[in-house]
Amino acid sequence: MIRISGGSAKGRKVGLKKVFSKKGEAGDLRPTSAKVRQALFNILRDRVEGCSFLDLFAGTGAVGIEALSRGAANVTFVDNNSTRVSVIKELAAKFGFQERAEVVGDDAVRFLNGTDSAFGIIFVDPPYASGQTEIVLPLLAGGDCLKEGGVIVVEHFAGKSPGPSIGDLSLLKTYRYGDTSLSLYQRPNA
Repeated sequence: MIRISGGSAKGRKVGLKKVFSKKGEAGDLRPTSAKVRQALFNILRDRVEGCSFLDLFAGTGAVGIEALSRGAANVTFVDNNSTRVSVIKELAAKFGFQERAEVVGDDAVRFLNGTDSAFGIIFVDPPYASGQTEIVLPLLAGGDCLKEGGVIVVEHFAGKSPGPSIGDLSLLKTYRYGDTSLSLYQRPNA
């Protein structure tokens, strides 16, 4: 059970039983802990209100739901697992966010290569050992998915940083929470 930590849905619970119900489908699912989620939104503070938010590798959808609760104009959730996509759609409806939520059942790379949308905040949280961070970040750096002045936040294993720069993205700061780190990237002169 995950609890929303701030905004209009603060204190409401996000049930995850369905996400973990199918054998073999939940092995790569590692929900962002409440401590890290709260830290993420403390870091982002005023950036969330009114922004367009991309929750890439959405998993449980808790990060995107939290962004909606905290005033994001809209959130696009991307996950390639049909069960998770269904659960995120149900959660968005349950919390009254369905008008501001777009849930896409697709591979992250295919989504990034096919979208013409731009986002103020992009949250990237693939399974740590998947190698997807190294594939997705160069796509984001070379594409138009990030609005001017926008940020990319990468959740990753604390022992393996994505690096000080990726293409024209510069690392602003890395925050560590036990075995988990959040690295914040932005284009220079944005």
